[in-house]
Amino acid sequence: MNSVIPVLDPASPQAESINNLFMQVLVISAIIFTIVAGLILVAIYRGRRKHTLPEQDFGSEKTEIAWMVGPVIIVIWLVAISAQLVITLNAYPTDSPDGSTNHNTIDLIVTGHQWWWEVEYPDSGVISANEIYIPVGKKLRVQISSADVIHSFWVAQLGQKIDAIPGRENYIWLEASKPGSYQGRCSEYCGAQHAWMNFKVYAVSQPEYEQWIASEKKDTKQPDQLTPLEAAGKQFFMQATCQQCHTVAGTTAKARIGPDLTHFADRKEIGAGVIENSPENLAIWLKDPQALKPGCKMPNFKLSEEHLKQLVAYLETLKTPETLK
Repeated sequence: MNSVIPVLDPASPQAESINNLFMQVLVISAIIFTIVAGLILVAIYRGRRKHTLPEQDFGSEKTEIAWMVGPVIIVIWLVAISAQLVITLNAYPTDSPDGSTNHNTIDLIVTGHQWWWEVEYPDSGVISANEIYIPVGKKLRVQISSADVIHSFWVAQLGQKIDAIPGRENYIWLEASKPGSYQGRCSEYCGAQHAWMNFKVYAVSQPEYEQWIASEKKDTKQPDQLTPLEAAGKQFFMQATCQQCHTVAGTTAKARIGPDLTHFADRKEIGAGVIENSPENLAIWLKDPQALKPGCKMPNFKLSEEHLKQLVAYLETLKTPETLK
């Protein structure tokens, strides 16, 4: 796995605040350095070897107090501006992004599971897993929680991390200043597959985001549109234990133990980043999930080759109408 953590997006509001603090500290430090270096040079010049002993000056209390008060004021100022930045970046987002006092406004609900992320869009009812789509330039209020143990939600390029705690809701602002794909990870050790609890944030334009939401609300293939192999796969999916863990909109599968599979085939990765989502890799995953992600909640069902082909065929139909074309 790539262990390199991406840096904070330089164009993000958080990066701008950090840069402002850095410049203030740099200027203050430069001034102090100049003063101290200048005094050292003066002392070296005045204290150079002479034939006569220079006049001895033991200083004064007023001068000593003045030299003590100055640095104290500087240190207090540095502490104040640093604390202000920390408080601002970690501020509890109690209000909606537009500044209104509607504390119930939640744009995204993200729930950590061992070892994947459930993503819910309350306004539209769309539910996904391990992929978050957001509009560029819009600040979203995200509710973070956990269904089992303590996790930690972190998109390094978009801001600070925040814990996902069972039985408690934490909140964070999520905003991207430019389109792109941003890597997210769980940054709190949460069990055997903590390293494979990744997710992606895709920042797109507002029209693209609205189009994505609209497409996610559409149904997948109807029963009369399925091929015999796909229909057999759907029948097996519903008769086996699959529907006891997963949801597929428009079917009797309504469980929320595992990831929602409604538009599973549109997702780019399987197993929260373990492998790329393709029919070939899907077959490998279904054949033995434990071989790729030991300890994950999906057991090895020891599927026959026939059932494996049927399931792959059916799961590949779980796409939006646009991607099916």
